[in-house]
Amino acid sequence: MSSQLNPQQLNKLAAQIKRWSRDLGFQHAGITDTDLSGAERKLSDWLDRGYHGEMDWMARHGSLRSRPAELLPGTQRIISVRMDYLPKESSDAKSVLHNDQLGYISRYALGRDYHKIMRRRLQKLAELIREAVGPFDYRAFVDSAPVLEKPLAQKAGLGWIGKHTNVLSREAGSWFFLGELYTNLPLPVDQPVSNHCGSCEACITTCPTGAIVSPYCVDARLCISYLTIEHKGSIPPELRSLLGNRIYGCDDCQLVCPWNRFAANTAEAGFLPRHNLDAPRLVELFAWDEKSFLKNMEGSAIRRIGYENWLRNIAVALGNCKTESIVVSSLQNRLNSPSDIVREHVQWALAQHTGKNKE
Repeated sequence: MSSQLNPQQLNKLAAQIKRWSRDLGFQHAGITDTDLSGAERKLSDWLDRGYHGEMDWMARHGSLRSRPAELLPGTQRIISVRMDYLPKESSDAKSVLHNDQLGYISRYALGRDYHKIMRRRLQKLAELIREAVGPFDYRAFVDSAPVLEKPLAQKAGLGWIGKHTNVLSREAGSWFFLGELYTNLPLPVDQPVSNHCGSCEACITTCPTGAIVSPYCVDARLCISYLTIEHKGSIPPELRSLLGNRIYGCDDCQLVCPWNRFAANTAEAGFLPRHNLDAPRLVELFAWDEKSFLKNMEGSAIRRIGYENWLRNIAVALGNCKTESIVVSSLQNRLNSPSDIVREHVQWALAQHTGKNKE
């Protein structure tokens, strides 16, 4: 039946999809076509500059990312959805950043893994569509395949891409996840919204490492989110002191964005903080053995960075905090770590407290 829908039926279906999306916990859904030629040119230039760092998969996927029909043959439309994630029941982000005894974790990772939560909801949305129109081709994505989710969200009317390269909404700021449902249904498309960053450059000037090298362009190799999550091995010594107490991700550009005054807190229970990760003590996290890390991070996006990089990140944060006996003792306890990477960063951190730089 889906291949025989007339324009009136497709319009009705599009409206139903948006209602179903809200019922499933998505705050906004929009529909766009597959033309990403402009975004493809920008991506190619970004890759040519080497701004993707060690994320070789971004170049390896080629045009799959910018040409949806190559990823899922027959794709005509993409349903783009937004799910807010900022939990109300959490410690104030800026207060945590200003307390060097605490570790700062990006607010999106305080609760359960958003990939699983959103993918299940997108699957339910697809099932509702199938019940209404019969069999159709689709595939759900949540940051899990070569998909240009931000340009798609912009084209679908969910917001505009800000100077920090996150999607911004006048109604919701930027504290939200994106997901997509590729489909062969020729649904009516929504109109993109205009850019409302204006002359504001708060995100650019506040970035601790200067990673926003120009408006709308981030050099991932300098970005704290990249360094603490995607980057493997040694964090460049010249950047370590700039990480402060950020042990997983960085939200600075979002925290200063004026549009986030309008951000709503999530009602999604799965995004509520677990294990006091909204304001954890660094020395306590550093004392976790690998078994504790795996257990406490079960069902969390943080788990995928692995125990070694977890300790690496915390060692840097401990090196950046005030010199106290408990901090020095905590670091000394890891001097014999079996990991070369952990030992290297522990030695650097101890050097910050002794004043004898061993780099």
